[in-house]
Amino acid sequence: MALELNLTEQHGEHVIVASGEVDLYSSPALRDAILKAVPKTAGKVAVDLRAVVYMDSSGVATLVEGLKAAGAKQKTFVLLAPSHAVMKVLQLSRLDSVFTIVEAL
Repeated sequence: MALELNLTEQHGEHVIVASGEVDLYSSPALRDAILKAVPKTAGKVAVDLRAVVYMDSSGVATLVEGLKAAGAKQKTFVLLAPSHAVMKVLQLSRLDSVFTIVEAL
């Protein structure tokens, strides 16, 4: 299953909706979307992960890079409603406590 990305802007906040699989081949597209959204946002970048069915370590590295990029620009970076598959990877890597995870904006 390929990765699909949908970008929206709401009240100066950028939301990247991801669906499908985030792996070695598709994570660069997510990385580009995040790194383009960070400087444009008024304050928050949210990555909606509710429809992600698989994520590997390259996907996790992409999210960490987004978190660092947002922090460097003093922007907020949140993960929105991660699927069970994503939460499992975040918990195994012990990054679930590093990210701000919300169920709704």
